[in-house]
Amino acid sequence: MKAAVIDGLLAVLVLSTWLGVLAFLRLRNTLDRLHCVTFVNVVCGLCVVVAAFVADGLADRPLKILVLAVVTLINGAGLSHAVGRALWLRWMPEQAKE
Repeated sequence: MKAAVIDGLLAVLVLSTWLGVLAFLRLRNTLDRLHCVTFVNVVCGLCVVVAAFVADGLADRPLKILVLAVVTLINGAGLSHAVGRALWLRWMPEQAKE
């Protein structure tokens, strides 16, 4: 049962990554593509953390993976915001000055 749950979570991880790739290729706007990257970051991190807790329970390894996932989410959010702001300033300089 445990192996089936882990396999299902990893399948969701792979499918969400492919969904993000297809959406990235389909979308034209750079800001829209940035949402695809953020989506993949969040969903894959969550799937890995849940799979680790299912596999090992409340042990050291899943807790370390959880900390890494939280740090990745925080860094990813900050980087996405910085990139989005830089793109916005590049495209709309006259409105950004107001």
